[in-house]
Amino acid sequence: MTALARSTPATLLVVAVLVAAFVTVGVSQFNLTIGGAIALYFVVWWTLLFAVLPLRNQPETRPSHVVPGQDPGAPASPRLREKAIWTTLVAGAAFLVALAVFPLTGL
Repeated sequence: MTALARSTPATLLVVAVLVAAFVTVGVSQFNLTIGGAIALYFVVWWTLLFAVLPLRNQPETRPSHVVPGQDPGAPASPRLREKAIWTTLVAGAAFLVALAVFPLTGL
């Protein structure tokens, strides 16, 4: 995962490919419209982002790295690129489960 999240362009490419794959499955297997599949995936992704963001965060404990006005609970290394990829994968699974469970044909 670290190799995929090494740079911002690489992360964006991975996320775009995964989103395209999940939306394609939603359109072809569950008879969604392209706009409906993208909209539903976006809502699921954005909701799960807030569940993934706090995972594995450690606050900065080195006094020399804390600047005046910094929140004491701010993560030392937030790893946002990795979390974007993890959110995309988890949201894809939740998206496909939602499509399998709920009859959303023609959305």
